[in-house]
Amino acid sequence: MTPSARPARIGILTVSDRASSGGYADASGPAMHAVLAEILASPWEAVARTVPDGVESVRDALIRLVDDAHCDLVLTTGGTGPAPRDLTPEGTEAACDRMMPGFGELMRRRGLDQVPTAILSRQTAGLRGKALIVN
Repeated sequence: MTPSARPARIGILTVSDRASSGGYADASGPAMHAVLAEILASPWEAVARTVPDGVESVRDALIRLVDDAHCDLVLTTGGTGPAPRDLTPEGTEAACDRMMPGFGELMRRRGLDQVPTAILSRQTAGLRGKALIVN
């Protein structure tokens, strides 16, 4: 299979102190995988990771998913709220070459249609090389 014909690689990064330490089983990463499996028609493969909250752990995991695992898209779950340990956006910014703030704006706006607390989200997105990273 040529590189251009390979399935898209999608990283699913769960950011959670408790899930990464085994305190509970991650449900959000598998749920994200299930939604992708339902909506994507083109061939793709998932690369799932779970890391604790923190700028460095998020940054390092995103860099590894893009640079080493060759993910074309990385979706994160967790760590975008206002709590002191919610540092996923900062880790994302540290891993990206360029930021794409429109993604976060749209996700907050769409989220408000479902739940009023969506306004508290600090979701963002950016590019690392040719890969898109979305919180």
